[in-house]
Amino acid sequence: MVRSTTIVRASDALPLAASVDDEQTEQALQEHKQQAKLIFRRITPNAEPRCSIESGQYTLHYLIADNVVFLTIADKSYPRKLAFSFLDELSKEFASTYGPKVETVRKPYAFVGFDTFMSKTARLYQDTRTATAANNGLDKLNDDLQDVTRIMTKNMEELLWRGDSLDRMSHLSTSLRSESEKYRKAAKNINFQAMLRQYAPLAAVGFFVFLIILWKLW
Repeated sequence: MVRSTTIVRASDALPLAASVDDEQTEQALQEHKQQAKLIFRRITPNAEPRCSIESGQYTLHYLIADNVVFLTIADKSYPRKLAFSFLDELSKEFASTYGPKVETVRKPYAFVGFDTFMSKTARLYQDTRTATAANNGLDKLNDDLQDVTRIMTKNMEELLWRGDSLDRMSHLSTSLRSESEKYRKAAKNINFQAMLRQYAPLAAVGFFVFLIILWKLW
């Protein structure tokens, strides 16, 4: 389920709005909210517009739209498609309500009133079955969201300890390395099979001759 949501300005990580979480949720997600701040600082103009970052029993999903970052912390088992559908709904409503004002605000949480819509929408997404039925019935997922396999996935340790990047080019480089390794293995397999086809008949003849010689010597 969706646990907590934060909205910040992408260019300077200024908090714009956040869900009002109870004390138990605050304590449970204290470390992950600190990790969310790290993610906000790592976002650049070249950052992937959608990304899922796994961290323990939770996954942090973010979506960037119109210089605004929408990030939600959800259970690791929660479907990515629903998490990004939830963020997509928030981004559309936020743009409709506050869009022109985003670049002008200076104080944190200038749009704290948006929590009402966040809370109402989050409740719709608490039950995965209800949320899935709603999305299927209203066809709210666009083509990009339907193909969640194209959404970049990272591990929090990669960001914390390896200084990994959220940039598109980093993701592209990783994908190219993965594809290159896959094709390299495929090429080796093809070469091995070609070698078998070429030399297998000779090996069979040699083995047959060896058996004849062995039989005669016996």
